[in-house]
Amino acid sequence: MKKFFVYMGLFFSTILPVMGQEVAFNWPYQVKDGTIVTEVPQRPAGQQSALGLTAPKMKTVRVAFVGLGMRGPGAVFRWTHINGTEIKALCDYERERAEACNKYLRDASMPAADIYSGEEGYKKLCERKDIDLVYIATDWLHHFVVAKYALEQGKHVAIEVPSAMSMTEIWTLINLSESKRLHCMMLENCCYDFFELNSLNMAQHGVFGEVIYAAGAYRHDLSPFWKAYWKKDASDKLGWRLDYNQKFRGDVYATHGLGPIAQALDIHRGDRMTTLVAMDTKSVNGKKWVEQMSGKPCKDFANGDHTVTMIRTEEGKMMEIHHNTMTPQPYSRMYQLVGTTGFANKYPIEGYALSGEDMKKAGVKPSADDLSGHSFMKNVDRKALEAKYESPIIKRYEAKAKEVGGHGGMDFIMDSRLVYCLQHGLPLDMDVYDLAEWCCLAELGSLSMDHGCMPVAVPDFTRGQWNTVKGYRHAFATPEEEAEVDKASAEFTAKLKEKGAKYWKKVKK
Repeated sequence: MKKFFVYMGLFFSTILPVMGQEVAFNWPYQVKDGTIVTEVPQRPAGQQSALGLTAPKMKTVRVAFVGLGMRGPGAVFRWTHINGTEIKALCDYERERAEACNKYLRDASMPAADIYSGEEGYKKLCERKDIDLVYIATDWLHHFVVAKYALEQGKHVAIEVPSAMSMTEIWTLINLSESKRLHCMMLENCCYDFFELNSLNMAQHGVFGEVIYAAGAYRHDLSPFWKAYWKKDASDKLGWRLDYNQKFRGDVYATHGLGPIAQALDIHRGDRMTTLVAMDTKSVNGKKWVEQMSGKPCKDFANGDHTVTMIRTEEGKMMEIHHNTMTPQPYSRMYQLVGTTGFANKYPIEGYALSGEDMKKAGVKPSADDLSGHSFMKNVDRKALEAKYESPIIKRYEAKAKEVGGHGGMDFIMDSRLVYCLQHGLPLDMDVYDLAEWCCLAELGSLSMDHGCMPVAVPDFTRGQWNTVKGYRHAFATPEEEAEVDKASAEFTAKLKEKGAKYWKKVKK
């Protein structure tokens, strides 16, 4: 069993005391016919699957935010631009950070939110009866701590990435979502970027034929930040994240790359991940950073500079996931779909490849009949293809998303879709099984690498129901229902702003 200490750092607020948290990868497993197989706990009697889980419609989504360091404040700001929501509470270990976020409510003429802070401030927040959703944007090591308690208190949760760091945490969240009939969504914003949404819509309409291979990544040179990460005291020379990489081996941040391609491949909606093999390079730059920052020789550094995970699916398809925060390179999430008749690629060149004949079959007139999948199509053809297959989500939210922002607008789209589904009583775009599948690469990948890159069986987190739903789809209400909810939401927010204006006028006096 591996044990290591990880400390909270740069950019992240704290909700627990700054003392460090022990994380253990110790889920039961055995080797069967040359493959590592982890234990799949039996679903408790009377507990139902969370596939297609819905909750009663919410006329108003009452939300509370926990963790107001880097990502949290931006989320508070975005939610002040979403009609039909009310921000009830703000929580951070450091009270001043929570209080500072009330400025977004003041600027939006909305009443101030109640403030919670300290080691267990989030518990009091979760125990309130007037909160529907707890939005968790703490450091990644404490996502589970808050989510577990919130679910136990009957709250839906939306959790920043990665939402769970171990199989123990993953299976606990699955059982809570299933037994409590509550949404447990991971806030994977990259599923809502414009290219990914349009490409997903094309894939769902068969534009690329059958997608048989997909790639994704988190390739982000963090060298400008290593020295700035928070350090617990004078003896801590590395900061929490470099210390983490020195002691832990694996893809600890797989979700940005894996999430969008998993949707395109209908994972647990007609297909499932069955086997993964992970391998990494030796550590070169990681060791150098330890030596540079500690002033001492570094003999051991667990995480390789570059990690690759290959995944095979039940339907004979492949996914390739990369993780590298150590070497110089342009930022890349790769995002590539390889289909039997077409191709989509985002980094480093963004575009599509289709033959002229397949363009015609897709209902788009090509600029030339000799158009070939051998190269990226011309811009005029790309624009025509995207106009034909523009995601309905982009059509609804693009203008507002670009106005409000958040990674170019995808954060706003993510939050708006969450609210939309809650207001209409629809299944969320990402369920607890997505969370499980996208987060499991950390522990399962380390198991593979620690055993000579042995294959690891990816558990069926749905426990036998991965093929019940046929194809990944976003849920939508009827145009009439949308119009009714939009009208009521706008009216609620207008009244809330009137109330807020009076509140802040009184406070000013």
